[in-house]
Amino acid sequence: MDVRPPKFGLASPIAELLHSPRPISKALIYCPDAFGYHALQRFPEMHQRLKRASTHEVALSSMIPPKTPVCFASLFTGATIEEHGIKKYERPVLSCDTLFDALVRAGKKVAIVAVAGSSVDLIFRNRTLDYFSMTYDSLVTAQTFALLKEGKHDVIVAYHQEYDDLLHKTEPFSPLAIKALQNHLETWEQFFSAAREAWKNNYLLAFTPDHGAHLDPATNRGDHDHDCPEDMQLRHFFCQS
Repeated sequence: MDVRPPKFGLASPIAELLHSPRPISKALIYCPDAFGYHALQRFPEMHQRLKRASTHEVALSSMIPPKTPVCFASLFTGATIEEHGIKKYERPVLSCDTLFDALVRAGKKVAIVAVAGSSVDLIFRNRTLDYFSMTYDSLVTAQTFALLKEGKHDVIVAYHQEYDDLLHKTEPFSPLAIKALQNHLETWEQFFSAAREAWKNNYLLAFTPDHGAHLDPATNRGDHDHDCPEDMQLRHFFCQS
């Protein structure tokens, strides 16, 4: 988007995403909580669905500890946990420079659409953004569709949490949790179609989960707080048009 990165965003850009001959004009960033690579290994058909609605797949690692506010703080700042200050499951409003600050400085209009009270809803507050706090995932999706149709925003972030909620209540691959994974995939495919219709070309879609999850044998429920492949390994997907 021809925007200077935030202060701590010092990592090299993902080379595969730099092929566009001109800056993109719009971006939609979809954040499905806890959708780690472990799930794609377990269900290869889900992996194929993500690939079909993407142009790029990038292997990444979560932050340590793999907790939602820790990870999304790093994802949207480029900062280490020492730099942004969230080192455990806590949700203060970040005072450091973020991607959203960088976008606003560049004159971009940004919306965050998230489940009310979630980490993504809370830790990026106090900025000149449009915040939409929704009751649950389905309303996040509906609001995102409305913003795409309206066409006023340059960057939209949409956050879903159903899979994370259900893996903690059951297991990472219980029937309910699997259905939540499928719901997130369907949402990605719907966003793919809606963005193509609304923006036509010169845009980027990003599928950016924060961490994965493992089965805790002590509780027989899902969790994510370990430096283990199930929690740490990620795949991010991008669709560049």
